[in-house]
Amino acid sequence: MPAVTVEDVLVLPRLPLPDPAQTRFREVKRLVTAPLGMEGEGFQVRRGFAGIPMHELDPFVHFDHMGEVDLAPGEPTGAPWHPHRGFETVSYVMDGVIEHEDSNGGGGRITDGDTQWMTAGAGILHNEMPPESFVMSGGVVHATQLWVNLPRARKFTAPRYQDIRGGEAALVTTPDGGSLIRIIAGDIAGHTGPGSTHTPITLAHLTVEPGAQVDLPWHPEYNAIVYALAGAGTVGADRRPFQMGQTAVFGPGDAIRVGASPRQDSRTPKLDLYVLGGQPIREPVAHYGPFVMNTRAELLQAFEDYQAGRLGVIPAKRLPHTG
Repeated sequence: MPAVTVEDVLVLPRLPLPDPAQTRFREVKRLVTAPLGMEGEGFQVRRGFAGIPMHELDPFVHFDHMGEVDLAPGEPTGAPWHPHRGFETVSYVMDGVIEHEDSNGGGGRITDGDTQWMTAGAGILHNEMPPESFVMSGGVVHATQLWVNLPRARKFTAPRYQDIRGGEAALVTTPDGGSLIRIIAGDIAGHTGPGSTHTPITLAHLTVEPGAQVDLPWHPEYNAIVYALAGAGTVGADRRPFQMGQTAVFGPGDAIRVGASPRQDSRTPKLDLYVLGGQPIREPVAHYGPFVMNTRAELLQAFEDYQAGRLGVIPAKRLPHTG
């Protein structure tokens, strides 16, 4: 899992030590194991938010974890052209290569720690595919995709892309240097990531050394969710066991405690976590397929607009081969 790393984390800025008298660590209120599902042209994902009530996820809607898997030549697949409206997709690639294209002519290639942030807003068509060179060679794939809801007032904002290179993430460590923290969006203890968000949120990827503990300051008004990308450890001040493919939802407080088991397996020597939280929108959510709106009537309108071509048109040079 290369993502973005540094030779010596001790040169990085360090998070402050929490004051035990003033810090309220969040308790784990829910711990779930992600079931397997299929996406796109048939690639397997873990559904990280399955079984979690929508009000506990707000402002997030959906989370898929792809891999880590080593694909043979010819096996890499993707998600061909499809529509979205009413939210944002955040694709984070730790291993492998994904190319995004959209009906506005935007897009790009992300790999090894890059993030592509697509605001679907009023509506867009896009695809997410491995480049032909990666299909031919095969290789390791490890990525996530998060859906971030948009408030009613911004459901019909103009679509946009943000290409966030892995090297742009804010890098910090813990007081003892036991964790590398990559801040993709939002801020942690005043350290700010590069992502520009419509809804106030924080996203980070943590790599925790075996036996190390992380006390992560967290906005009291945000919810807090931790997903295990790899490895094993504990979550919460009561050190509940936690491992790859599980999601922990925390209750209120101003800090999150996680720790890595002293022994990890040889394939995943460290604990890797995707940590996210945001300010709840607290609006009705109507979610079906590729659309996230506020009402059923708005969902029906989205399908009608898509079928009528009002969400965009696939550029002629990108039409699937039919001859």
